[in-house]
Amino acid sequence: MGSIENLIKRAEADAGLDASVYDETQIQVLEGLEAVRKRPGMYIGSTSAKGLHHLVYEIVDNAVDEALAGYCTEITVTIKSDETITVMDNGRGIPVGIHPEKGVPAVELVFTTLHAGGKFGGGGYKVSGGLHGVGASVVNALSEYLTVQVHQDGKIHEQKYSRGDILNNLSIIGETEIRGTFVHFKPDTEIFEETIYSFDTLKQRLQEIAFLTKGLKIKLIDERDDNSIEFHYVGGIKEFVGYINQNKTPIFEKIFYMEETKNNILVEVALQYNDGFIELTHAYVNNINTTDGGTHLAGFRTALTKTINDYGRKFNLIKENEKNLTGDDVREGLSCIISIKIEEPQFEGQTKAKLGNSEVKPVVESLVGEYLTYFLEENPAVGKSVIEKAVMAARARDAAKKAREMVRRKSALDNGRMPGKLADCLEKDPAKSELYLVEGDSAGGSAKGARTPKTQAILPLRGKILNVEKSRLDKILGNDSIRSMITAFGTGINEDFDIEKLRYHKIIIMTDADVDGAHIRILILTFMYRYMAPLIDSGKIYIAQPPLFRVEKNKKEYYVYSSDELTTLLDNIGREGIKPIQRYKGLGEMDAEELWRTTMDPENRILLKVTMDDAIMADQIFNMLMGDKVEPRRNFINEYAKTVENLDI
Repeated sequence: MGSIENLIKRAEADAGLDASVYDETQIQVLEGLEAVRKRPGMYIGSTSAKGLHHLVYEIVDNAVDEALAGYCTEITVTIKSDETITVMDNGRGIPVGIHPEKGVPAVELVFTTLHAGGKFGGGGYKVSGGLHGVGASVVNALSEYLTVQVHQDGKIHEQKYSRGDILNNLSIIGETEIRGTFVHFKPDTEIFEETIYSFDTLKQRLQEIAFLTKGLKIKLIDERDDNSIEFHYVGGIKEFVGYINQNKTPIFEKIFYMEETKNNILVEVALQYNDGFIELTHAYVNNINTTDGGTHLAGFRTALTKTINDYGRKFNLIKENEKNLTGDDVREGLSCIISIKIEEPQFEGQTKAKLGNSEVKPVVESLVGEYLTYFLEENPAVGKSVIEKAVMAARARDAAKKAREMVRRKSALDNGRMPGKLADCLEKDPAKSELYLVEGDSAGGSAKGARTPKTQAILPLRGKILNVEKSRLDKILGNDSIRSMITAFGTGINEDFDIEKLRYHKIIIMTDADVDGAHIRILILTFMYRYMAPLIDSGKIYIAQPPLFRVEKNKKEYYVYSSDELTTLLDNIGREGIKPIQRYKGLGEMDAEELWRTTMDPENRILLKVTMDDAIMADQIFNMLMGDKVEPRRNFINEYAKTVENLDI
């Protein structure tokens, strides 16, 4: 302990601090944008790839605010060959005049001062997604260099910065016939863990923005490989719902859509039912995805349940002796986008994940109720199909309730027993425990022999894992493999789900590196995504990466995980003198010691964390791969076949 204390004291001395003193000299004041560079995670979430891409969204959001105000119709985002980013819009351009109080150009304030912008009640923007006015300045602070050009009144105004510091005064560098703002920046390698941009990641978010901003044209250009894509949705969220349901089978063709303003709150809703069993509703406030819902979602759900029940009673589609349909019943198979625009949204928490404005709920409730009633009465065939689906859902809900009670009664957690095939770990602290889900008894036997019994549990999954995309909950709960997972996890499922009861803080899917193994992974992940999403959202789910090849040369073993790695290895060590190159087809081909060294040893293994960065895209992929429609699946395979590695048929 003494040595640790000495290290601490030495570090404090190096920093000019005296640990025995706590007075005014100990209080640090971070000037300007220094706070952003000191604690970047507070402003952009992280310094990982997620934070890197967030920089682009902050600049794009400023342009979108111009579009929401009615002044911008086009945004172009370009990934340059050197991994820098440019964002160009055709809005009014950030003001370049001298600020009356600060005595510097307004654009300079926007890029160098936190909480400076046109979004604080000054009349610049009625509606804004970037409420805090920190976006441009944060991007500037976290960029090795940034250049802003404002095309305004026939002149091009330019200013350059480096890591938030001003390099030159705002100056006119030329004339122009266009208007708008151009921003070019390079993320700082001193801040970010990686600085390689993903075209697909940016594409997903920009497409979402285009759906939510009706009529706005957004173009993404990747100069690294001459790739580009353009989004332009005149129908807005109505087209969004069509996109969500493109791999599903709608129970009626016409998409319900409404747009109305009441009490200065603009409410847009689009919805359509499909013949599946999963609800997919996304709610937005000023284009911000409120993943935890809030008053706008509550108002919509109240209106939906009441309107459908009232309609069913009025036209005798729900009999007098039948109970009212519940919210879960009327939302089965629902695909819906709710988008509201409000001048002063109040979010709960720093992440803007939940809307708190109490005045929003009655507005959404009344407008949706009014428009949806009219829609159902104008389209009686639609109304009938919705009621019939909800009634079937109610019957299935009763069956699922009985099935859950049966699972609860049989649950080993209630009587101290675990699923028969589970080899549990000795550790009782969930934070130190991990569970491997493995395919079949053969791989299970190898994994049990390889594991560290103190902290690693093994659950072999026998028999077919149900495709939950095509099944209701009562049938899902009857599947042996799924029931074993539910029991082993300890969390319950669906309405009973409680993440606090999770018995392992690492759940690792370990399947063969072939087509069958990939299929099983998708089945397990689909089940978790649909019915235990918080496990993914909280970072508890991982995928093990077993090696694909074993190379032996001069009595030395090498393990590689892809064909490209194998080629690189052979180039490095030379092909002469290589004894065998073994291509693994399954975990069962490895003995316990080999499986431990390559795949289960925490010091050497490779684990991929499963994330939920884009729920809509995840839903599209799961539904496409596991749903009924063959054509979208074929198109997906054709598009990505050229990028697939290690395909084993």
